[in-house]
Amino acid sequence: MPVPRERIRNFCIIAHIDHGKSTLADQMLLQTGAITPREFREQLLDDMDLERERGITIKASAVTLFHELDGETYELNLIDTPGHVDFHYEVSRALAACEGAILLVDASQGVQAQTVANAYAALEADLTIIPAINKIDLPQARPEEVAEEMEQSLGIDPAEVLLVSGKTGQGVPELLEAVIRRVPPPTGDPDAPLRALVFDSQFDEYRGVVLYVRVVDGCLKTGAEIHLMQAGRDYEVLELGRLRPRREKCDELRTGEVGYVVANIKSLSDVHVGDTITEVGRAASEALPGYRKPKPMVFCGLYPAQHTEFADLRRALERLSLNDSSFVFEPETSDALGFGFRCGFLGMLHMEIVQQRLERESGLELVQTAPNVTYEVETTRGEVLQITSPAKLPHPTHIREIREPIVHVSFLVPSDSIGAIMQLCADRRGKYIRTEYLGPARAVLEYELPLAEVIYDMYDRLKSLTQGYGTMDYEFIGFRASDLVRLDILVAGKKVDALSMIVHRSQAERRGRALVKKLKEEIDRHQFEVAIQAAIGSRVIARETIPALRKNVTAKCYGGDITRKRKLWAKQREGKKRLKQIGRVEIPQEAFLAVLRVNDDQR
Repeated sequence: MPVPRERIRNFCIIAHIDHGKSTLADQMLLQTGAITPREFREQLLDDMDLERERGITIKASAVTLFHELDGETYELNLIDTPGHVDFHYEVSRALAACEGAILLVDASQGVQAQTVANAYAALEADLTIIPAINKIDLPQARPEEVAEEMEQSLGIDPAEVLLVSGKTGQGVPELLEAVIRRVPPPTGDPDAPLRALVFDSQFDEYRGVVLYVRVVDGCLKTGAEIHLMQAGRDYEVLELGRLRPRREKCDELRTGEVGYVVANIKSLSDVHVGDTITEVGRAASEALPGYRKPKPMVFCGLYPAQHTEFADLRRALERLSLNDSSFVFEPETSDALGFGFRCGFLGMLHMEIVQQRLERESGLELVQTAPNVTYEVETTRGEVLQITSPAKLPHPTHIREIREPIVHVSFLVPSDSIGAIMQLCADRRGKYIRTEYLGPARAVLEYELPLAEVIYDMYDRLKSLTQGYGTMDYEFIGFRASDLVRLDILVAGKKVDALSMIVHRSQAERRGRALVKKLKEEIDRHQFEVAIQAAIGSRVIARETIPALRKNVTAKCYGGDITRKRKLWAKQREGKKRLKQIGRVEIPQEAFLAVLRVNDDQR
């Protein structure tokens, strides 16, 4: 029996990383009968191996629940979202498909950086917020203090805060009731032409592209001819259904409902997350607003270890970008690595996850170049260029100004760690904004920092300096001019474009020395002497030499005149000299990753 629109609730769970979103979602599935106690397992909605191994949510997952209250059946469409700052785009997409959000806070850790960021994002999206404190079953839980923190930092009335335990299920029925009572039903016109928002998609080997949609107006039925407004292509709906959490077929998805669509879409280029689906013959005049395209901030090159796998890598990237619309790529070539792709990511964890997914899901062996951020370059002609690769940086004589991306960073740290964090930010060219105390033991520090100084290891250093208690959130604010130069690496006199990087002039020499030392450890010895140099333009600022492997050519000489030995040594020198001219230096993958590890070793 279809549920009327007045009894449909669309909501998501938002929180800082590791505050128990997925565990709470599992309990909701169990207590609404979507799964049986026998089917119950931890992180049920996290169906990727990587999610289960790391214990984090990477992809937002949607599920439809049915819950009875006061003799009426309600349809609850839940979206479980990631907590890490790199996957904030997944959260923003979930917020656009909902009317309400459960704001979850850990009863022992309290309000964290991403809690504040996600709460503001939900308010901007005009969502009804239901505050809840999770993990109240823990011995170190302090719900009263955490409720006060929520009031102080977010302006939430402690009387509205619900206490729950995702592990034991305590307070979950009351939370479901609060969702039904407080979250408004979806708006939309059931009689208007069909408009459905595509909020996610994935590729199925046998069925083509599966679309995940939220119906905003009208009704979507099996067998209907649909039109993808952005792609301008028509398809026939072969199957509709809900996610409970497995796919469950149904004949129609009505206004306000969330589900999946199979329409025999084979061309990956036809599908865009944020596209609007309408009906052929009764098309909507205006598309839905969709989503603002995310702006990748970190770029690196991905190359197949075997040059013959370039086409396989292209196919794998196309499929992955369908499931992760915040990831972008374009072809590029490197003298050192051949044909590959320049890929853009939202952060370092996002980059790591994409590489691991590519290797696992497609069975490819990849070589990754050193990551870098996007820079803005103003040329002497007045043009402004977006530079995503150091190799594309114009000649210094053609550059008027280089601008680097700046982010506003909020650190939430214990009060006794403030000095260490301020020193860390000062070392990284940070500009102090303000300090705000949440209580006697915790404070929020705000800084403006270059993104390049944040992405590599700032999170690890923060955790180290605060004994694991510090958290951070950052937001891009714009580009700012800085004294930046390109640091080139030459191996055996040849520039290795894949190892080039853009650095601040004051740090260039230190970074160059550290890098050539690291590369000397990683590159194997050859039959000839190999010079590793760091240079800015034509000026060499650091050098290390890998000595040649030498055979003892005089081992067979015993006694006799020294001139015989000298002849053999001279002959060996000539051979080494010839090898040096024609020999090729093999650079292992570890050498490219050494660029990453150098950053913190020398700080």
